[in-house]
Amino acid sequence: MRSLKLVFMLLMVMVVITQSGCWSSNEIEDLAIYAGMALDEGEISTTEREFEEKGGAYSKQNKITATVQIVPLKAGSKGEVMGKTSPYTNITGAGDSILEIFRQFSLRMNKPIIGHHLKIIVISSQLLQHRSIKQITDFMLRDNDIRPSVKIFLSSEKAMQTLTTKTPDEVPSFYINDIVQNQFRTSKIMDPVLMTDLDALMHSKQSFILQNIIRAKKQIEFSGAGIIKGDSGKWIGTLTQEDVECINWLTNAGSSGVIKTKNEQDETMSYEIKEMKTRVRVNRGGDDRLVFQVRIEGKGRISEDWSVEDNPASDAYQTKAEKLFREKLTSMMEHLLSAMQSRYKVDVAMFGEAVRIQKPHIWKEVKANWDDTFSKSRINLNIDLQITEFGSTTK
Repeated sequence: MRSLKLVFMLLMVMVVITQSGCWSSNEIEDLAIYAGMALDEGEISTTEREFEEKGGAYSKQNKITATVQIVPLKAGSKGEVMGKTSPYTNITGAGDSILEIFRQFSLRMNKPIIGHHLKIIVISSQLLQHRSIKQITDFMLRDNDIRPSVKIFLSSEKAMQTLTTKTPDEVPSFYINDIVQNQFRTSKIMDPVLMTDLDALMHSKQSFILQNIIRAKKQIEFSGAGIIKGDSGKWIGTLTQEDVECINWLTNAGSSGVIKTKNEQDETMSYEIKEMKTRVRVNRGGDDRLVFQVRIEGKGRISEDWSVEDNPASDAYQTKAEKLFREKLTSMMEHLLSAMQSRYKVDVAMFGEAVRIQKPHIWKEVKANWDDTFSKSRINLNIDLQITEFGSTTK
């Protein structure tokens, strides 16, 4: 009996010893956690310039500027941003290696930065005009500290500006990360591109879009999307908010949103989408070009009508309204298709995926030059929007 107790006690001691944790780990209180990152064209800050003038220079070229947003762990630990207390601190450095820039931060801070809780990366479109996205994200894809679920965004202005907001108690990185949750309200917000998605897109040489962020009076807004060309990995242009809506509807990534049009009296009418489904069929035409048949079916309700004459209870009203909204959506889709096929000559709405699945033998022939093949294809639209509700009305 005593021997059994002794064996049990020895086993318990061994369990305690083996489960005691990592002996070489760093305490989280001794680390600087950054939640957001912004990448811009290389431009040395006034602080760095002053450091260099006082002997703080090192061998580098200012090809890229990296900004990280550090979130204090302790309540009451506040940074100073533009003279106002803030729950975050932004630190910026310029150079030709993101890793080296991050190591330089260790010369200015009393804690090493760590990216385990990085939420977002915002890249300026100006930087992506001169550098491929593969070049500037290589470090993040290799770094084991950074999670593959990080969301990637674009900014048509300086990316670092998106990491400052008007609300003093708001952390911009968390704020941007949370805006994505509003997809159930509007299809102008696209599915976020994660780090893992980015890696796959770059390797496939496929053109794609990233949600664009703009800023005014220290407030930010998701506005359209930037196009990344597959073969070069560089930014080539921007799509509008309505274009992003149409892409979401074409790819069945969105089933919400509003279609606004005008009636004969030039008064506003708004159609709130409740369901949207798209089917794409592809065949090869007689002239050897690909032909896409796109069938879009939607259901929704009239949520706003500024007309004072129409009677929403009549069949004629419904028929006329459905025609107006159908024409408006057709116009929106044609605008997007023109941008993709004529202006930018890229497929960012997954038409290639339809070819790959439905006609794999054709896909093998065209995938190497898909953007060029897509720009020459024909796309036929067949749109059916139904009004299922008229909302509350006094008429």
